Parts: sequence; structure tokens; C-alpha cells
Amino acid sequence: MDKNDNDLAPVALNGIDALCRNSIELIQYARKVTARQINLVQLMTYYAIGRWIVEEQQHGEHRAGYGKKVIQTLSIRLNAEFEKGFSVDTLENARKFYLCYQDRISETVFRNFTEEKSEAVFRIFEGQAPFTLSWSHYLQLMRIKNLDERRFYEIEATESAWSLRTLQRQYNSSLYERLALSRNKDEVMRLAKQGNVIEKPADVVKQPTVLEFLGLEEQAKYSENDLESAIIDKLQKFLLELGKGYLFEARQKRFTYDEENFYVDLVFYNRLLRCYVLIDLKIDKLTHQDLGQMQMYVNYYDRYQKLPDENPTIGILLCKEKNDAVVQMTLPENSNIFASEYSLYLPDKKLLQKKLQEWIEEETGGKDEC
Repeated sequence: MDKNDNDLAPVALNGIDALCRNSIELIQYARKVTARQINLVQLMTYYAIGRWIVEEQQHGEHRAGYGKKVIQTLSIRLNAEFEKGFSVDTLENARKFYLCYQDRISETVFRNFTEEKSEAVFRIFEGQAPFTLSWSHYLQLMRIKNLDERRFYEIEATESAWSLRTLQRQYNSSLYERLALSRNKDEVMRLAKQGNVIEKPADVVKQPTVLEFLGLEEQAKYSENDLESAIIDKLQKFLLELGKGYLFEARQKRFTYDEENFYVDLVFYNRLLRCYVLIDLKIDKLTHQDLGQMQMYVNYYDRYQKLPDENPTIGILLCKEKNDAVVQMTLPENSNIFASEYSLYLPDKKLLQKKLQEWIEEETGGKDEC
């Protein structure tokens, strides 16, 4: 408290507290709005320059090397005017940006921005801006050739406010492919249109779950307790890998039934599904005994822990190796229990992409993106 606060009456002090709080909140809001506005102006500028480059190159496409000369000449002129910031690479990326996202801005809006240079154009975008991420994010996204995959990562990065590093990690860990392979074919295309929508228990499971951030070596000898401790140490990253809506409650959660103690490795709550999520860790091949044990855990939570207005508990077994046939024969249908193999290294992205290729070609007709 400032020393001058002692000279103020309680009513006046409360008024000043409110003044300070409201001022801080307004400044923070204004800075966010300004940052978004500046970012949108930058992206629309790159979009416009990219479009003009494409149009100019098309005019001279019959001349060998003309397209490259256009960008080199423009780079020299712009850097002479603005000193820096418009290298050949930057302009090449602007061109690619337009080609990848040319359907985002209407002809009317484009003319208002580039010819009339009207600020009114930004009022059109309120609540539905054509670009929602930073230029650095889009540089990463433009490296993704598959249109559906690119759209998925753009939606997820926007809705979850991913940093550039988080976007790169999720892409490198093949999040799109892992989620797609955990769904049926009819749901794959939804990922590209809406992102990862959490509506039912199966939506929270990935195949596999990637835990490369734990720092455990694939060939090293470790116990289930070592795996659990590593997860707790890197809990923030583990929550990111699990997905949306997770809240951590406890590790080695004990409950007593019929005078015997049982321990659930990890207990979470998913606020989107409004239910408990129990996770058991298995460093060996999954057995029917493991599935039966998880079924008991889920039954206990459903009967004694969940509230009447909450949804049924989900059980997830993270295992080194699973057998789908054993899972299907052991568990009843709609049991809310899932098995997911975990990996201590980033998956082979090309292998996962190959598995998805049939689905993508069926849904998109095999058309290219940009």
C-alpha cells in the first residue's frame, strides 16, 4: 500500500482501488486489441503483396525466369524504401500465403484495403477476422501440404491460444493423424472443419499418446512409478498432450472397498465432458486383468464419487502394448474404458500420414492444396 493511502478515507480508498483496477484492465484490453489489429494489418498486407506478385508473374509466365525476377526486383525496391523487412524469402512467403488462403478475403474487402485504404474494412471483421494467428504461426502452417490438416491446426491454435512452440510440438507429434486414427472415417473430416470437438468419451483418446517430453529413454529400464513420477514432474505438458478441458485432481488416489485399499494412478476431471477421467499406467503388454481392474475403478467412481448431474466416468489405460482383440472381448460395448499405447519418442509422421491417405483421398478427391 502506498504511504499516501493512509490519508484517504475508506470510501475514497475503495474508489481509488476500483479506479486502478479498471484502468489496468482497460489498458490490458487495449494492448490486446492493438496487437490483434497490428497483426491483422500485417497479414493483410502480406496477402495483398502476395496476390500482386502472383498476378504480375502470371502476366509474364511465358518468359523464362520472369517470376523470380519479379520478386527480386520488388525486394530491392521495398528495402530501398523501408531499409529492411522485405527479403526475397519474405516475399516468397507472401506469395505462398496468398496462394494458400486466397479464399479468405472477398474482392470488395481487398479493394477497400488496397485501393481505398479504408480503416472501415476492419469493422467488417469484428468477431470473424480472416486471419487469427501471427505471421510466425502461418509460416509454420504453410509448411503443411494437406489442406484438412492445415485447417485443423489453425483452428486448434486459435481456440487454444497455442504459442508457436506449442503448435510446432503438436504438429511434430502428429496430433492430427493420431486423433484421426482414433475416430471412424465419418468423423475425420470434422477435424478439418471444427477442430477437436469434445462431445463423447472416445473424443479424448489418441492413438498413440506421445510422451517424448518426459525424457525417459525407450530402451531404458523404468517402473510404472518412474513413469508416473515423470508425468507429475511434467504435468503441464502432459495436460497439453491429453487435450482440452482437463483438470488434475490426484495421483495414487486411494479408495477402500470391502476393507481393501485400491489406488488409481492418476485422477483427472474433464470440464467439457463433465466427468472423471481415471488413468492407469502399464509399462508392459495390456492384459484382461488390467481391463477388469479399470472396470472396477470406473464402477466405484460412478457409484460413489460422481454427482447425479455428472456424466459417467471414463477409464484410460496407457500401456506399452495393447491388443485390440483382448480389449473387445473383455469389455462390454460402450464401457467408457479405452486403451491407448504410449510412445516415448515422436511418432513416424510419414507412417501415420500413409495410414490416413486413403481417407483423405476419399473425402477430398485427392486435390492439392496450395
